[in-house]
Amino acid sequence: MSRRFDNTYEVCSCRSVTLGEIIYAIKEKNAQTLGEIQEITDAGTECRCCICEEGDYGKVKKKLYCKEILDKLGEKSKK
Repeated sequence: MSRRFDNTYEVCSCRSVTLGEIIYAIKEKNAQTLGEIQEITDAGTECRCCICEEGDYGKVKKKLYCKEILDKLGEKSKK
């Protein structure tokens, strides 16, 4: 997650889930897995392209993925 994204950046276009909503799920609702992020936000529950780069089969690739966000914020919470 070396690039900077605004909290309004849409990570999941199928369910219109923003970066801010995913961050909220992780920081405020204590989501620790992709499944928990999906339960709380619905991100990645339709086409699943926003979960990780390896699973992104869309013609236009995502710039940010749920797994990338979880990994980055998980690292910060361990410090």
